[in-house]
Amino acid sequence: MDSVLRQSKAMCPFMKKATAAGLRAMTTAARPAASPCGGTISKLQTLARRCPVMGKAMAVQSARIGHAGIPGVAGRAMSTVSAHGKTSKAKIHTSSAQEAQAVEGAIFNGREKVPLPPRIPTKAQAAANPLTATRTAAPVTHNGTKFDYEGFYNNELEKKHKDKSYRYFNNINRLAKEFPRAHMSTREEKVTVWCANDYLGMGRNPHVLKAMHETLDEYGAGAGGTRNISGHNRHAVELEATIAKLHAQEAALVFSSCYVANDATLATLGSKMPDCVILSDSLNHASMIQGIRHSGTKKVIFKHNDVKDLEEKLAALPLHVPKIIAFESVYSMCGSIGPIEEICDLAEKYGAITFLDEVHAVGMYGPHGAGVAEHLDFEAHAQGKPRGTIMERIDIITGTLGKAYGCVGGYIAGSAKLVDTVRSLAPGFIFTTSLPPAVMAGARAAIEYQMNYNGDRRLQQLHTRAVKEALGERDIPVIPNPSHIIPILVGNAELAKQASDKLLQDHQIYVQSINYPTVPVGQERLRITPTPGHTKEYRDHLVGAIQTIWEELGIKRTSEWAAEGGFIGVGEPNAAAEEPLWTDEQLGIAEAARTIEQEAKATTTRGGLTERLLEREMEGLQTASAAA
Repeated sequence: MDSVLRQSKAMCPFMKKATAAGLRAMTTAARPAASPCGGTISKLQTLARRCPVMGKAMAVQSARIGHAGIPGVAGRAMSTVSAHGKTSKAKIHTSSAQEAQAVEGAIFNGREKVPLPPRIPTKAQAAANPLTATRTAAPVTHNGTKFDYEGFYNNELEKKHKDKSYRYFNNINRLAKEFPRAHMSTREEKVTVWCANDYLGMGRNPHVLKAMHETLDEYGAGAGGTRNISGHNRHAVELEATIAKLHAQEAALVFSSCYVANDATLATLGSKMPDCVILSDSLNHASMIQGIRHSGTKKVIFKHNDVKDLEEKLAALPLHVPKIIAFESVYSMCGSIGPIEEICDLAEKYGAITFLDEVHAVGMYGPHGAGVAEHLDFEAHAQGKPRGTIMERIDIITGTLGKAYGCVGGYIAGSAKLVDTVRSLAPGFIFTTSLPPAVMAGARAAIEYQMNYNGDRRLQQLHTRAVKEALGERDIPVIPNPSHIIPILVGNAELAKQASDKLLQDHQIYVQSINYPTVPVGQERLRITPTPGHTKEYRDHLVGAIQTIWEELGIKRTSEWAAEGGFIGVGEPNAAAEEPLWTDEQLGIAEAARTIEQEAKATTTRGGLTERLLEREMEGLQTASAAA
């Protein structure tokens, strides 16, 4: 650098005589020239191209990056390359850093005027005097033809078709008055939906619909803007207060979806905390993965639900470094349950905070529907004593309003300072239009309804047990889990799609196939989600149809997977039975189960008992309905 500086002083008239003030004036000259790559070129950059030292240096650097002859490009491009050559965090709400470079000694001394080099001729001057044309910058040229955008799209789609992961969307129109029925493109094409995430049928709940209708009539369809401009209203305030109460947290913040909530929260915290490390379960949802990517911070992946692997990775990190452990309570594609208490213990031991996604658990577990974290201390929460419970130990809880609560939207809950930090810094919240008042009113009604009523959860759990038992009796390979998810292993993308198509076309049953990238290649499956509306008639129809399709397509059964040594829990030798997370005592059916067993000694199988319990439950609902 020093040798270049000395050479510049000896050869360049600017370096010899120009003042610093004069140089600054040229760098901020009004009406700078346009750059061929966008942006502008200052007067100094234009003149520097004619300097015997700087001109040569700029030409060399421009040539290196493929922009020869474009003034001003080299410096910008080189700084970009340098930035990508090292690990750095993404800065939310900031532009790329521009550092000032100190130079030893005074470069410009004195205030005398310096004769400037001849100006670059204009187009008119160059046309009038061809001898001056050689001084103009050469135009940028590129080899080949224009990029084939349509060809690119076609190639990408062709890849999806070839590996059988192309996604087909069926036209399914759920009917509120005929739940769980729907019609396809015409009202005459009726089907039974077995894969919706409206787990409790709250999308047609009369209390929810009433709240939405009244709010819609009074406040209109839209929110009017983002929360910080015109979308903040009483409905948002009341909904967030209800969510905070549900999770026994100080505050909550509502987003347009839980995908956005996860993405925005992890990206914001990961980018703002110095040297933050996010430890992520290997089966975490795409929204969490994307949020970690957007944070630009270091990511460490631990094996699914493996607390030993997690501890090894935590122990390898300095205690003072901020750490976020991101995981889920119910993993939606396999139905497994996260080891929440053990992860909380590790977080406290190694100075981390916990980020728990309860998306597939809110409304479904716990005495008030707050999720698995609440369920693990069932009696304490049932008595209204959340202090000291596992749920209170969670630092960040995220959930959705679009599954068990039947509406749309997502949220986070945690300490008041945490929530305010995300509210103040997260672009995904700040720059997104608020949910409509009617949606927020409906979501609040759904949460409050489920906080005070366990009947839907009880019925849903019994229907889930009945379907799992019936499929097990027919050697259909259900991936074992303690939750309300019923994943049926197929193990082949093409077969999974065929099975889904045949269920729809031949049996009027809608169950979407789950392929890569939602699940790994070779683990393709059908995912079934019973609801309180899937009565025995629908269950028998489903089980019979699956039995027929497995025979027609020759799909592997549990016994065949077992003969191969088992796979992801199916047919694995000596595998312990997965007991439901909901116990009979928690469901309030323990006494009824004992009574039924005493009354009918012949009913000794669990499947028979479950059907009798369901009959009893339905009789009770009919009696209550008649009395109302």
